[in-house]
Amino acid sequence: MNGPADSFNRKTWGRCAAHINVFAGSSDVGTKAKVMSLLLVALLLGINGLNVLNSYVGRDFMTAIANRDQLGFLRQAVFWLGVFASATLVAVFARYFEERLGLLWRNFSTRRVLGGYMTNRTYYRLAAAGEIENPDQRIADDIRTFTTTTLSYLIMLLNGSITAVAFSGVLWSISPLLLIVAVAYAAAGSFLTVGLGGPLMRLNFQQLDKEGKFRTNLVHVKENTHLVAISQREGYLCGRLMGHLSDLTANFERIIRVNRNVGFFTTGYNWLIQLIPIVIIAPLYMGGAVEFGVVTQAAAAFMQLVGAFSLIVTQFQSISSFAAVVARMDALVTAIEDGAEDTHPGVATVEDEHRVAFVNLSLQAPGQNRLLVRDLTFELGEARRVLVLGSDETAVSALFRAAAGLWIAGSGTIVRPSFDHIMFLSERPYLPPGPLNDLLLRPRRADCGVHLDHQPERRRSHQPGGQRFPETRVKDVLGLPGIGPLLERVSALQIDHEWDTVLTLGEQQLLVCARLLLAAPHFAFLERPSTTLEGEPLDEVLRTLRSHAIGYAVFEQEATNLEPYDTILELLPGGAWNVRRLDTAA
Repeated sequence: MNGPADSFNRKTWGRCAAHINVFAGSSDVGTKAKVMSLLLVALLLGINGLNVLNSYVGRDFMTAIANRDQLGFLRQAVFWLGVFASATLVAVFARYFEERLGLLWRNFSTRRVLGGYMTNRTYYRLAAAGEIENPDQRIADDIRTFTTTTLSYLIMLLNGSITAVAFSGVLWSISPLLLIVAVAYAAAGSFLTVGLGGPLMRLNFQQLDKEGKFRTNLVHVKENTHLVAISQREGYLCGRLMGHLSDLTANFERIIRVNRNVGFFTTGYNWLIQLIPIVIIAPLYMGGAVEFGVVTQAAAAFMQLVGAFSLIVTQFQSISSFAAVVARMDALVTAIEDGAEDTHPGVATVEDEHRVAFVNLSLQAPGQNRLLVRDLTFELGEARRVLVLGSDETAVSALFRAAAGLWIAGSGTIVRPSFDHIMFLSERPYLPPGPLNDLLLRPRRADCGVHLDHQPERRRSHQPGGQRFPETRVKDVLGLPGIGPLLERVSALQIDHEWDTVLTLGEQQLLVCARLLLAAPHFAFLERPSTTLEGEPLDEVLRTLRSHAIGYAVFEQEATNLEPYDTILELLPGGAWNVRRLDTAA
């Protein structure tokens, strides 16, 4: 995992600027974003104009009080109420458009990153590499924090710039010395705050990861309650949770100590802002050079100007947290971009819609020198019913995963159809939550959304993808032996179900097989189907595949019934292999 010192640099800020440019410039919501931004700028100008007007009305109001001018007091009071009402209206609308723009940006950014994460199996490669911790947290939380906080800081920076220009003139008209002191005070405060709070960015970066690890382990317990209870591993898991809790608590204590030191300085800094302008202007009032209202105007203008120049001082804690979020999000986006290409070093994949073959394929255990398969050259060709046998579970699994396009260390070439014409059934069936009709759709590898290539894209439907089949055809396939009875358990095709709790593993695998039959690919690869389908159900599935002219390769460690196969590919110890034809195949 990259630490903040490695990942948070000028390049990171450049990526942030590019991200903002994509959102406002080339995205499909760019025009809407620009309109909202212009409205925000106009409202900020209005707020600052009203603040300057407020300082003059307040000055005359206080002067009227000092001069015991009752008529002037009432007139300025009415003016002041009008300024307050106008400022309230403008400020509320500014906040409204800020939140709308922040939501628009978050939605766009999340779709963009999620599209890259879910496309070309990037999520799989990131998990296998282990370089990015808690990508779910980064997509769900860090993007939200990045968009809303960046927008907030941009608005504060813009507003501060307008305020600095507006109130510099006010202070200069009162006393040039007051303007010089305000600028020098803000600069010194910013420098000292950065010095005192320097460690916060690193600590906040670490805190986010530690919180993510703690939450991940809690989710693990929630998702495996049955297995945890059966195995009686509560004590071990509780120990892990307590350890992660101790880590995040200790790190947060360090954050609190740094915040304490920064707080001592910033609190005193903010109190002095109220005193300094009065100390400078009071002698002028006492000498008769200015009216009493100028004293209060100078104090208000000084606070406004120093506040505009003191963004680092007043927002340092949140800036340090934000910097950690930026670094984490940049690391995720960089990893997604680096892993966007669906290529694997050493093992080449060539698409041929009517052919499955392994050419000089060698596979080895990741991170080890142990050879699993050596120089395998084998083509299904006319042998469309293949049993892949191997006593080494790792070798069998490696060949299955290599054929599926998942990374396995090695060399050689795999020839197979595109994913539109070949399907892979893993040992443990995977049925995402949803209605049965969506479950039976052909899997598709279409784009999930907006890519990270900085190109606008038409809005697509994000309904579960693939071809929908007529309900009569679905029921016809489900009516096959061993599958049809599930209709009684799942009465309607459009009702959502949590399949892990509704069906047994065997029933889930039967539904996956039904989806395979509906999709009707040219080839199917089945990983250890006997684990969930034993005896007649498995034989019936294979007979049905044969009757639908679907070629298949079944990967097993051992098999007793060879009738469904015409060829056996044996994976032998040390990477050797052997091909055996069966004359008894039906």
